[in-house]
Amino acid sequence: MREIKIYNTLTRQKEVFEPVTEGYVGMYVCGPTVYSNAHLGNVRTFLTFDVLFRFLKSIGYKVRYVRNITDVGHLVGDGDEGEDKIGKIAKLEKLEPMEVVQRYTNDFHQVLDKFNFLPPSVEPTATGHMIEQIEAVKELIAKGLAYESNGSVYFDIDQYNAEGGSYGKLSGRILEDLLNETRELDGQSEKRNQLDFAIWKKASPEHIMQWPSPWGMGFPGWHLECTCMSNKYLGDQFDIHGGGMDLKFPHHECEIAQGSSLTGKDPVRYWMHTNMLTVNGQKMSKSLGNSFLPAQLFAGDHDLLDQAYSPMTVRFFMLQSQYRSTLDFSNDALKGSHKAFRRLLNGLRIVKTLEFVESDAAIDDKKKADVEKAVEGFYSALGDDLNTAVGIAHLFTMLKYVNMIYMNQLPAASLGKETFESLKTHYVLFFEEILGLKEEQNGTDTSVLNGMLEIYKEHKANRQFDKVDQIRAYFKDNGMVIKDLKHRIDWAWEE
Repeated sequence: MREIKIYNTLTRQKEVFEPVTEGYVGMYVCGPTVYSNAHLGNVRTFLTFDVLFRFLKSIGYKVRYVRNITDVGHLVGDGDEGEDKIGKIAKLEKLEPMEVVQRYTNDFHQVLDKFNFLPPSVEPTATGHMIEQIEAVKELIAKGLAYESNGSVYFDIDQYNAEGGSYGKLSGRILEDLLNETRELDGQSEKRNQLDFAIWKKASPEHIMQWPSPWGMGFPGWHLECTCMSNKYLGDQFDIHGGGMDLKFPHHECEIAQGSSLTGKDPVRYWMHTNMLTVNGQKMSKSLGNSFLPAQLFAGDHDLLDQAYSPMTVRFFMLQSQYRSTLDFSNDALKGSHKAFRRLLNGLRIVKTLEFVESDAAIDDKKKADVEKAVEGFYSALGDDLNTAVGIAHLFTMLKYVNMIYMNQLPAASLGKETFESLKTHYVLFFEEILGLKEEQNGTDTSVLNGMLEIYKEHKANRQFDKVDQIRAYFKDNGMVIKDLKHRIDWAWEE
């Protein structure tokens, strides 16, 4: 296996990745709460772990990737009081809660499909694991690490810390500071400590989503859901837990406390968190009017957008930043990504057609070494905390040699057969399999395009320039250009 380094949020440093079980990786990523359309913040987070999933598999690991659906228990405000986010929408729209869940789960899947995400190995739901959650609550009470109060059950942070726990270690929060920041709200008096969090909540009569339990009718705490689902499918301790940086506290902090209390082990070896999105330097927010959905990006349907941007352009744009850096959306950046993606896409089409031709050309050791360095550099970049930005730079180096061979500026034989084949194989592997990019259909079959090029050549040879212009116009209308090269006539995606 290649060496991989991951920035571990828990230790605040890059660490050499060593899985719990050699050759296998268990990865859990907090999925969406399905009460609204998937937004771009969701997409960036799940893109990071889609690429990590692809990369780990490509270098030989067997990966079980678990990404949950939260369909109950996540309250408005992310705290222990208030309405369930899904229940609130159900009331407003006069729907059954599971209709809301189904609608937005479908939307989530459709959005990720457009971005060419691989499905996870397992996609569990919170409502599908109610038994596991109730049993976990019972166990935490039996261990003295949770207590029942007025039909709700809370995790006891003071007791957890007294038994060797360290609440706040993931986020770096100091307990005393957290206590000073927390003011007592209505309904919190039933807690022993202001920071104790609900693992089971008593349901008020009007609360739509509720289940019977030993403590009365209620519903599970948001934090407990992920602990139970990750434990069921990945075991007492697994390799990687991911999510957006907004989940570090309190959600992931609470997961550590619950998980270690239930099993006696730190549940996760490596915590990974993606950074936030900004728009023209400002935080993306509905209140600022600068928030747009993926569908609006694809249609160009927003005041801040100059034009529409395709799913693969947006995917490529996101991959041009390392996942821990802030990602800023702007029209200039998206337009630049569109051009760069099209250059790589043209290279993909070309590289699939290149064939090694024996010749008396001498091996060019410098160019041969440059190609080999680019291939290895891509692997090294992604192995260095998934640095897709540097990986893409190496892919552009490979593109340079693809184009040189295509333009008859470099004989394939000057690289040697092994290096030439490596260039071909790895260009496709990196572009399609690891970065997850693909050619976007414009409704015209490649064989039709090639046939039109033959007709174009005939018209050009016969000096029928009006028909030549008609064919050129057709290609342009479909985002392509015809290239009249010295050694051939070909087409390419317009950059």
